[in-house]
Amino acid sequence: MPASSWWRDAVIYQVYIRSFADADGDGIGDIAGIRERLPYLAALGVDALWINPWYASPQADAGYDVADYRAIEPAYGTVADAEKLVVDAHEHGLRLIPDIVPNHTSDQHVWFRAALADEPGARERYVFRPGRGPGGAEPPNNWRSHFGGSAWTRVPDGSWYLHLFDPGQPDLNWANPEVAAEFESVLRFWFDRGVDGFRIDVAHGLVKDPELPDLTDASDQLGRTYPPGGHPYVDREGVEEIYEAWRRVADEYAGERMFVAEAWTPAPERLARYVAPGRLHTAFNFDYLVAPWDPAALRETIDVTTGFLRAAGAPATWVLSNHDVVRHPSRYGRPTREREEVPTSTVAREDATDLALGTRRARAALLLEAALPGGMYVYQGEELGLPEVEDIPDDARQDPTWRRSGYTVRGRDGARVPLPWSSSGTSAGFSPPGAAAPWLPQPDGWASYAADRQEGDPDSVLELYRAALTRRREHPALGDGDMSWVSAPGDAVLHLRREPGFACVVNLGEEPVDLPTHEVLLASVPLEDDRLGPDAAVWLAVP
Repeated sequence: MPASSWWRDAVIYQVYIRSFADADGDGIGDIAGIRERLPYLAALGVDALWINPWYASPQADAGYDVADYRAIEPAYGTVADAEKLVVDAHEHGLRLIPDIVPNHTSDQHVWFRAALADEPGARERYVFRPGRGPGGAEPPNNWRSHFGGSAWTRVPDGSWYLHLFDPGQPDLNWANPEVAAEFESVLRFWFDRGVDGFRIDVAHGLVKDPELPDLTDASDQLGRTYPPGGHPYVDREGVEEIYEAWRRVADEYAGERMFVAEAWTPAPERLARYVAPGRLHTAFNFDYLVAPWDPAALRETIDVTTGFLRAAGAPATWVLSNHDVVRHPSRYGRPTREREEVPTSTVAREDATDLALGTRRARAALLLEAALPGGMYVYQGEELGLPEVEDIPDDARQDPTWRRSGYTVRGRDGARVPLPWSSSGTSAGFSPPGAAAPWLPQPDGWASYAADRQEGDPDSVLELYRAALTRRREHPALGDGDMSWVSAPGDAVLHLRREPGFACVVNLGEEPVDLPTHEVLLASVPLEDDRLGPDAAVWLAVP
């Protein structure tokens, strides 16, 4: 492996395409909008873009229900537009990583239509089973959809098909060689068009127990109560063989094409299996994302993650927010909780959110994250300090969780509201003048977070991100490599050191703290008489 492998310490910006930038005025983000904003992304200091699914889709789950993996959703553009984006991104020094969705297709995919028609061999590509009970009227087992309700839907001839997500997302049968061959072909289709890698959706879920046994606890959808590899559809043995084949495909291409896995595993040591030599390059570190704002929890997560991944020869990949979870300024502004399995906005919260506190902590969290060894992801809008939007009108909600829960669970829309680019205009610059309303409504005051309002303001979140990412790229101690702790376990202050001559100090306590001999490189907030205040972080040049 080359010492300069770009993906080992890359900063990758997540583009949730529907909400990033709308160039054609239909209220939906598009590829042309991304192309227009490439100079902004390059100036931010990121190395690559991950784009949520851009494929042709009926949008039952915002594009994660793919009808055609070799076509672009018309609202976003065309394959030719995607090819132009790849070229333009490369000209700006940015790599491009689309999403790929291998656990399920859309129910409008040609394969599933053939399965419903019961064409020979078509149902073997999916998971169809007879029902239980009198006349097969009950689902084949007790599995629940991640979006609420049963994970099974009955078709007119009486059979049932599995969908761990929406009924419009039937699960594929990865025991069928046709499925593996099809996805290797899809990888080559996009690699041939210059993409630099893929983010793999539900990477932990492809292999199912062929017996489809009932879950001991029907609510345990992440395998927390099962022995390693023992859950019937989470992180099962055999998934590594799929990714070994994918790695062989990627290695056929020049330029170090890479994969990053969305793999929710019951334990960090299980995550290391996905990034062992000859498999995937990186995997999201969700244990870090779900850790509360607590020094012991953060330190434990950092140590465990780096330890297991170092043993596998893989870098850590740090992430604070994405399109499926509550934006971290809002999370950090709530009373400190124990570690949450998945901090999604699907669970209604009654806690009051102290957004000023959450934003202060989020600024500190950025400096901690960017100081850690490995790579990191930036979810669009976090560089603007965007909070979770928690007051979307019920009649405007789009997430299928809202409908599947009987209109009781709010869903993930609050993290997906279209970005504010300018402090003027009816959509804060998301769409051009005279455009249709954004696909999700922007709240009052959204323009106060606009990029143009933060430009040049040294106290803004945007300028803090630019400074942090610039210094991270320039400093020889940062990026891939090792770290050591200066602080002791149990301290309210996290103090880490990286060589040569770099320290990051984060104060998670309630009182200001003294700093070692130093030169300040960057601080999340101004120091208080040369002391670091609560919920703050600083980068130091040290002897």
